[in-house]
Amino acid sequence: MILIGQYDSPFVRRVGIALTLYALPFQHRPWSVFSDADKVCAVNPLMRVPVMVLPDGLALTDSHMILDHLDGLVEAPLFPRSGRARTLALRRAALVCGAAEKAVSLFYERRLHEAPSALWEDRCKTQIAGTLDALEAEAAAGQWQADRIGHDDIALACAIGFIAEAHATTFDLSRWPQIAARARAMEALPAFRAVRQPFLPPS
Repeated sequence: MILIGQYDSPFVRRVGIALTLYALPFQHRPWSVFSDADKVCAVNPLMRVPVMVLPDGLALTDSHMILDHLDGLVEAPLFPRSGRARTLALRRAALVCGAAEKAVSLFYERRLHEAPSALWEDRCKTQIAGTLDALEAEAAAGQWQADRIGHDDIALACAIGFIAEAHATTFDLSRWPQIAARARAMEALPAFRAVRQPFLPPS
């Protein structure tokens, strides 16, 4: 299997960490959707990462789809296979990934426009902060599993890491101590340290 994309993307990184935790062999192609746009387009016409190219050449083009495929390859998947626990973990991961998407959108709004839209910036900041507020409340209420790592934990660490680097002056993570601490605990683990890249803004 080949994973395409740079690890400063929270979505590429969550796949790389899952592959590492699963001990599934893969090759990594750190292609950028900017400087390597032609290469990315050849495997994904949407020109987005991550892309996972399977041994038969089939390209999977969404992190959720890729993780669903990987979960089918292992005996102990990082999402529960069924029941309420699965529903809650999927919901948490969706919220975290939604916040990460808004953080990416906010970065590019500021990076690519001479005069960023204040309305769009405020909307993104409200969506990110509101989602982190909701996740913080769930963590404070003990609704996150404490005895295992799941895809929701991986997504959380990747999202928090991206927000901390890309928006250090916009979001003060001390507002969300529970989820920030959970993310730090994940980042201390070998698989998370191995699959890491400093945020590299496109030139």
